[in-house]
Amino acid sequence: MADDSAMIELSRSELRAVAGFAVACARPALALFERERPDDLRPRAAIDAAQAFADGAERTKALRDGAWAAQQAAQDARDAGQAAASDAARAALAAAGAAFLHPLAKATQVKHILGSAAHAARAFELSAGSDPTVGADCIAQSRILAHSVVVDVLRRYPGAPPGGGRVGELIRQLDESLR
Repeated sequence: MADDSAMIELSRSELRAVAGFAVACARPALALFERERPDDLRPRAAIDAAQAFADGAERTKALRDGAWAAQQAAQDARDAGQAAASDAARAALAAAGAAFLHPLAKATQVKHILGSAAHAARAFELSAGSDPTVGADCIAQSRILAHSVVVDVLRRYPGAPPGGGRVGELIRQLDESLR
């Protein structure tokens, strides 16, 4: 485990693997968002931009703009009382944000690696009436999706930070299961 002041070496191919994992975790939740907000394409665009990066494209302003747009989509869904859709959009935001994982040995960076999985799991939980077994099943599926490169990158960082409500709990569950 790294200490909080260290820098971590990350290759471009490792960043692409982390982004690909984040996309794989976020994409299933997109259906929840689009069911509630079929005309809002912002989360899909963020996921598509993250997938393009994972597939070899450069990190561009479009990727960052897609993340910000997904965040606004999450806020709009939240404001409309659509909690599951909001977390699904946050999963898309986190997928785009994974491409910007920083090489700083800080626990907060773990959210860039595992945030899409946790937000997607929370979206499915909320869609099922806040059933925690649904979230646990999603976390188990995300664990299967985590390629060895993603696990190796995760292990360079300190454990996930405390706090963050239910999404924070899901991040910590996945983090502990992958280490």
